[in-house]
Amino acid sequence: MGKFAVLIISYMFCATLVFPGTSVGNTTKQTNAIEVDPELRNRLAISMAQDHDDTDKFDAQVWLRISDQRLQRYLKSQNERLDLLRLVYREAKHQKLDPDLVLAVIQVESAFNRYAISRVGAQGLMQVMPFWRLEIGRPQDNLTHTETSIRYGTVILAHYIDISKEDLVEALGRYNGSKGRLKYPNKVIGAWRKTWRNKTQSELPLLQASCIQYALRACSYR
Repeated sequence: MGKFAVLIISYMFCATLVFPGTSVGNTTKQTNAIEVDPELRNRLAISMAQDHDDTDKFDAQVWLRISDQRLQRYLKSQNERLDLLRLVYREAKHQKLDPDLVLAVIQVESAFNRYAISRVGAQGLMQVMPFWRLEIGRPQDNLTHTETSIRYGTVILAHYIDISKEDLVEALGRYNGSKGRLKYPNKVIGAWRKTWRNKTQSELPLLQASCIQYALRACSYR
């Protein structure tokens, strides 16, 4: 029995929810279907072994207040919302990502349900496949744990943006396993601009370049 089959069987017993909206092609959700990128493996291993310092509270204060209001439709508990937002802000800034983009990915991937499990076994807020834990020698990691999922997901997303030479659409396609198609990037960028925006399109060069190159419907949100 292959490693992928073992993972799927083991997680069938512990799964509490199957999240039906998650696409099955996500490259963070595949095992031996593709060759694992050694650079991404190393990047994940290094990041998961580090302690990330909290971001300056003053720097995040306005963003937290605005984002907390927007997150109420998904999470009723303010303490839970603020804990999640602090982690998103910290990890996004550590990976040089816009935290609003991370929130948009989480919205599309799991609708902020940290127990979400896809049909192929991807887990948590950012829907990461369990095989990554084995690849970096951390089988104990719980991907339904908020901090763990966000750490894995932001590292993977940042890596795909880097290797896509900051082509946001291509990077999102890699994250979702749908490179070359616009459906998933449109969903994420639409959520990013419609729900989570804290900056104008002109202040986000990756977004602006993608809007020009791909003429995305999601770019209509200002």
